[in-house]
Amino acid sequence: MWPFHRKGPSGFSSSSTAEEVTEGIDGTGLTAIVTGASSGIGTETTRVLALRGAHVVMGVRNMAAAEDVKKAIVKEIPSAKVDAMELDLSSMASVRKFASDFNSSGLPLNILINNAGVMATPFMLSKDNIELQFATNHLGHFLLTNLLLDTMKRTARKSSKEGRIVNVSSGAHRFSYREGIRFDQINDKSGYSSWAAYGQSKLANILHANELARRLKEDGVDVTANSLHPGAIITNLFRHNNIVNGLVHRLGRFVLKNVQQGAATTCYVALHPQVKGVSGEFFSDSNPSKTSSHGRDIELAKKLWDFSMNLIK
Repeated sequence: MWPFHRKGPSGFSSSSTAEEVTEGIDGTGLTAIVTGASSGIGTETTRVLALRGAHVVMGVRNMAAAEDVKKAIVKEIPSAKVDAMELDLSSMASVRKFASDFNSSGLPLNILINNAGVMATPFMLSKDNIELQFATNHLGHFLLTNLLLDTMKRTARKSSKEGRIVNVSSGAHRFSYREGIRFDQINDKSGYSSWAAYGQSKLANILHANELARRLKEDGVDVTANSLHPGAIITNLFRHNNIVNGLVHRLGRFVLKNVQQGAATTCYVALHPQVKGVSGEFFSDSNPSKTSSHGRDIELAKKLWDFSMNLIK
């Protein structure tokens, strides 16, 4: 599939799978949350983390689909520890309930994988009256991370194991609006572009991880935050665009990653010892990579943090 793939400094490439990048890694004793785990790379991320011994809690909208995923994983890996909890990232009330239920469960939290997302939707508002892609892809995860952070810090302290927060972004962050984040026009329907709004939300994932990493370093906490581009993958994210969807499924096998390859960078950043102590970085093909200039803008990251804090109040 990838005739021109080259291995990067990590020893992995675009064709590496999630199983390959975690081979020999023992995740026993670790607890991870994976959002959007009932399909696509979220499912494969869950399966591979469970395969490596981690206890995985799937944060999902569709509990019936999650039950099917759990059954399939346990059938393949009888020792797998997988649970599902309802989570709709487009609703702050749902995010608050999920975090409250998790925090009161007494479970530790070593790894938080902010993976769920919607792509290139028509203009819609979330239940909280915020443009749907920004609300789901960024703001829901921003709130979730904030609400789970104390549990992660406590787990890192008690276990003496580094906590890891992983934001699944996209190379599409490069196609955001010209100004990066449209703070004053988040809900502007007239200037809305479904792809630019998607890019904006994915840029926000990067800026969120960067500013969070800076704050965690400042606090001297043993928790890291990184973001990544999983690659262009054959998943149902394209469902809102019929023409693109058709092309993806016809041409996909020639130019896109499969789900096993698509989940690789997430699993690498979540588990691999090479990433120990690395924070505020961006990864692609299981190697460090570069973002757009907006993605490296420290002031933009700070501004987005303050803007997001105001929205979740």
